[in-house]
Amino acid sequence: MARFTGIPDIPQSGVDEWQFRTLDALKQNVELLAGIRNETDGASAAVLRSNVTTRPPVAAQFQGLSAQGSGFTISGVQVPTLDDYTALLRDFQLLSQDVAVLRSTLVSLISQLRGS
Repeated sequence: MARFTGIPDIPQSGVDEWQFRTLDALKQNVELLAGIRNETDGASAAVLRSNVTTRPPVAAQFQGLSAQGSGFTISGVQVPTLDDYTALLRDFQLLSQDVAVLRSTLVSLISQLRGS
């Protein structure tokens, strides 16, 4: 877990007004990003790279359509061949598995970024 040192208060005397406002804004932003501002909800705390443990998804199984769109006509209706229909089902299955893996990775990442 990262630890940050508290930032001392900005002196209100001996500095120009613009310097005070600038330093005070920087102090507040750094405290928010470091999560040391004592916010009750912690909504502004930074997420550090070490906090994200989601692994990159594995290589995609779906590499492109293998179905060729071939078929024949029966009574004026286009019908795919059994091989082409089977290839399309296989393509869809691979694609749906890839989507499920990506969704799982995304849900895990969002959960980590939210701190839940």
